[in-house]
Amino acid sequence: MRNRFINIVFLTLCFGFTNPISAQTKSKAKPSDIRKNLVDVNATEETVAMYYNLKKLSGQKILFGQQDATASGIGWYDNSGRCDIKDICGSYPAFYSWDIMDFTRPDTTNGPYETKIRKLTIEAYNRGGVNSYCWHFWNPVTNKSFYDTTRVVNHILPGGSHHQLYKEKLAIVAKYINTLRGKKGELIPIIFRPYHELDGNWFWWGSKFCTVDEFKQLYRFTVTYLRDTLKVRNFLYAFSPDCRFSNEEQYLERYPGDEYVDIVGMDNYWDFNPKGGGLDAFQHKLMIISDYAQKKHKLAALTETGFSNLTDTTWYTKKLMKALTEYPDKPKLAYVAIWRNNKQSFYSPPPGHPAVKNFIDFYNNPYVIFEDKLPNMYSFESD
Repeated sequence: MRNRFINIVFLTLCFGFTNPISAQTKSKAKPSDIRKNLVDVNATEETVAMYYNLKKLSGQKILFGQQDATASGIGWYDNSGRCDIKDICGSYPAFYSWDIMDFTRPDTTNGPYETKIRKLTIEAYNRGGVNSYCWHFWNPVTNKSFYDTTRVVNHILPGGSHHQLYKEKLAIVAKYINTLRGKKGELIPIIFRPYHELDGNWFWWGSKFCTVDEFKQLYRFTVTYLRDTLKVRNFLYAFSPDCRFSNEEQYLERYPGDEYVDIVGMDNYWDFNPKGGGLDAFQHKLMIISDYAQKKHKLAALTETGFSNLTDTTWYTKKLMKALTEYPDKPKLAYVAIWRNNKQSFYSPPPGHPAVKNFIDFYNNPYVIFEDKLPNMYSFESD
């Protein structure tokens, strides 16, 4: 009876369950109770289970991941499944982030890249990993880079000159996502993170290039069109501005609403730099996100971070780990992801680098989950 009582309290606090008798009589979490907190109440069972398990781990453990972890590295770029992180510590990461960018570019044949990322996403899922996609969306009006900040958001909203084109781009996204299938043919759950770093001034969807209302309309339309018209059923939706906030009101300035967001996060490289706010500012912002997630029954995450080329060789334990656990509270986060390794820069160390030992110390910390410590993220186990 005592264990059942503890389970009821846990489920109520984490997921806002309101039927303790139902919880008391079931040995497993009920997907129907969890769905009510999701953007898509008709999400696949695996997607609901992923949300449930990420929520259950938050504050107890944290998944560690990297952008393009098996797609590119220091001096290599292929689809072999090689991984710089695995070369260093013996394990793949638990979390993977990919990009929809090249599927929707106007000027390239996207077939080879699409095939590669599909293969690597499926392999990550089959090993038990969690997958996320961001979208460095090339300017849909000018056909130039996502760094082309010509004001275009109003043109792709309903009634705009390029709205039909935008719907066609979303259809490409949905078609691709439908090809991500596990061994039993099930849709692979994906965390979709559109229009990240929205409070910056470097992307065309940034705060200087569209109004608050235009951005909210864009995010809301994107979610509802994918969910309701294109019937995408394997997405959790993430909202991830950059780090240009110091309180909840500023964080929520362009927030589209709780009914459109499953995960609240931030990208933050700046505060780890010498000119940034430092650990106190970093952790304060993490707590704003974590507290909001707890209040609204959502997940929280550090969606992008890192220290380029690791000139600070103790960055992983002295900066990142402290920000996650020690300054002065511990935020309840589901995952943290560093940026990719490539021939220009790296965020996980190459063999022989002075930061390798520190990275292995980070890997060995019991708070951090790599693939070799990953529980089953896609089922409802007995509580």
